[in-house]
Amino acid sequence: MYNTDLPRRADLPTSAQLRRSTLIAALTAAAILIFVVLPSEYGMDPTRVGRLLGLTEMGEIKTQLAREAALDASRAGTSGDAEIIARLDRIETLIEGLASDAGANPQKDDPLAGLIQQQRQTTPAPAAQTQQQATTPTSEWRDELSFVLTPGQGVEVKLVMNEGERARFFWTANGANVNYDTHGDGGGKSVSYEQGRGVPEQAGVLEAAFTGNHGWFWRNRTNRDVTITLRTAGQYLKINRMM
Repeated sequence: MYNTDLPRRADLPTSAQLRRSTLIAALTAAAILIFVVLPSEYGMDPTRVGRLLGLTEMGEIKTQLAREAALDASRAGTSGDAEIIARLDRIETLIEGLASDAGANPQKDDPLAGLIQQQRQTTPAPAAQTQQQATTPTSEWRDELSFVLTPGQGVEVKLVMNEGERARFFWTANGANVNYDTHGDGGGKSVSYEQGRGVPEQAGVLEAAFTGNHGWFWRNRTNRDVTITLRTAGQYLKINRMM
């Protein structure tokens, strides 16, 4: 039977060597976290190296998809009930209208015709509806950008802003609906201002929570091309298309 000899004390690593190896391992792990994991998984790129390597865009897409999935899950539980209630309300309104019309005009053979005629009289003409819609003059804006999104495609635009600066904005999907996420990032920080699903347009004021990039991400979830038009004005250094 052969017994392995115990190592000599001189062959064992010293305390200094162990500390050096531990320090090297910790620095390597921190570098991987900062330069690879944060940009590719969370879209956070404090060193800007991740964007040069194409990892930040990957992380931003993952983060946006996660936000959309969470938004879908939160609305899935209530959308079905809301649709049923809305249908029941429409049916109840129609029945009440038929009963009211039949009581007021018992000599008529077709009470539904009277209801349809009444609906036509109370419905405003398309021209009147168009005149009532708010218009946004383009002369007041500092920048205007337009993008065409194919089905499933997303686009992100950011304003470079200092903390506390305010920028007015107006964006529209030009007759279509899109999902959007208004958020900001910079200096290792990130914030989500607002999210929406199936929204045709929006106007408001974006106030920077911290110095960095603040703006919008849109995704086309329809089955046809959608044109996004963005107009901005106010306090910001410049406007950039991020992806």
